[in-house]
Parts: sequence; structure tokens; C-alpha cells
Amino acid sequence: MNWLKKITISDLHQRYGAFKLLITSGLVLFVVIILSYKAGNFYQKHQNQLIAEQSERLEKLYQKNEQAKSRLNTLQVELEIERLANQKAQQALRSIEDDHFSLKKELAFYEKIMAPEKQANGIIIDEVEVTPSASDNHYRIRVVLVQQQKSKRFAKGRVDITFAGSLVNRPATINIAKMTELDKNSLAFSFQYFQVIEAEFALPKDFVPEKIDVSAILPAGKWQKSHRLDESYPWKTVKTG
Repeated sequence: MNWLKKITISDLHQRYGAFKLLITSGLVLFVVIILSYKAGNFYQKHQNQLIAEQSERLEKLYQKNEQAKSRLNTLQVELEIERLANQKAQQALRSIEDDHFSLKKELAFYEKIMAPEKQANGIIIDEVEVTPSASDNHYRIRVVLVQQQKSKRFAKGRVDITFAGSLVNRPATINIAKMTELDKNSLAFSFQYFQVIEAEFALPKDFVPEKIDVSAILPAGKWQKSHRLDESYPWKTVKTG
């Protein structure tokens, strides 16, 4: 390539003449201009294509962003509606609870006057439910005790449950403690407002129940007097499942 360095304009002028050198230089310059123009057009088209693709991608991102914002706004509105509905439901529940407590107070007041034997120191047997299990002659019993009067003291005692009926065509009574393996605390209660006592038991195969006797026994203590509440429920009237 050293021979290229030795070539000068004067050498070319002497060798080819001024006219040929001018024509050749013009052709070379023209070719360079054409190639530069085409290269410039190609680069511009490539840049325009890139810009168009980026613009389209950006537009799609804008659309997705708007959709996400719209979805977010919808979810926020739905969440607010759910919150307001839940708040109203809580208020309605509190109102029902307040009404229920007021009715309990009124009931306790009238029962103290009309039927004092149906409560013991403000304690009533609110519900007795017997549910048969999958096994024959096996049941679950649920006793709900309620203290109708507001008290800072806990009502303490135990529940006694007896089934009266007939066994092999003879009158018989069976205490739940003899039919189950209950510890002494299973039928005990200690509560301020209400308590649910539950137990499972099995009746003898030939025993036909006629009624359930439920007693709430409150022994004398430091903060309470001795009380006993007895309730009887015909077997047919007891809720069974």
C-alpha cells in the first residue's frame, strides 16, 4: 500500500491529463454523493421505523395504563360499597343485639314478678337442644344459660341433666353423668353474660325418653346466694336437629 502514498495530484495530472482527472474526480464525487444519499435515506427510514414502533408501543402502554387506572377506580368503588354495606350490617347487628338485650331485660323484669321460679339469681335456661348423631341412640345436648341482669360478678355453678321415661316398660330416670365419661368440669359453668354447655351421651337401647329435666345449681359462695333453677322439657318438644 506504500505506492498509494507516493501518488500525488501532480502525478495524476501528468499521467491522465486535466480533463480526464476532472471527469474521474467528478464521477467519484457523484458516486460518493449518491451512496451517501442512499445511506442517509436508509438510515432515515430505519429511524422512522424505530420511531413508529416505539410510538406504537408507547401508545399501547398508555392504553394499558388507562385500563389499569379504570380497573383500580372500579375496585376502589366496589371496596367502598362493600365497606359501607359491612358498616351498615354491623350497625344493624348492634341494633338487633341492643333490642335483644332490652327484650331480655323486660322479660327478666316480668318474670321476676310473674314467674320468679323460672330464674335463679337472674340466671335462666334459655335453650335446650338435643341432636342425634350418626350412631344409634347417641345424641349431643346443648344447654344455653343466660344472665338477664347486668352484673359485675360471674354466675358459678353446675348443670344437672336427667332423662325421664320408660325402660323395658317400666318408669326410669337416667342421669347424663351416668351415660357419659364426663369430668366434673364438663357440666360446670362460670359466666357473666351467657354460656353454652355441650355434651354427648348414649341412651340405653330399650329406653324411651319422655322428658328432660335440666337444673342450674348455684351453690352458696362469697358473692352469691344458693339458688337452684329447675326446668322440664317434653322430649317431643325438644329441638332435635
